[in-house]
Amino acid sequence: MHELSLAQNIIEIIKEEMPKHNLTKVDTVTLKIGEMAQVMPDALLFGFECLGQGTPFEGAKIFIETIPVKGYCRICGLEFDMKGLCYNCPVCGQTDVEIISGRELEIAQFEGS
Repeated sequence: MHELSLAQNIIEIIKEEMPKHNLTKVDTVTLKIGEMAQVMPDALLFGFECLGQGTPFEGAKIFIETIPVKGYCRICGLEFDMKGLCYNCPVCGQTDVEIISGRELEIAQFEGS
């Protein structure tokens, strides 16, 4: 269950940033998580809730924006949504495809007081 360590890392990153924004409490955290990041949102939320108890993160709302997997065909230049395990370009059929989104795992924003 790597989600617990991810929650811990998110908390640590935000803790470091809180003084720069004069925050003593975190109310909301927005995360961007790609479909390929292999993160179970419920487990991440649970870990965040457990680790946040008795800290400035207690009661914070976590919002997760799921980023779809998108590909770019290096042959014809098409950007397209990638579904399943099919990595062929839907226009030219080539397999010279670069994954351009869907691997993200980032803190988009946080708010507090």
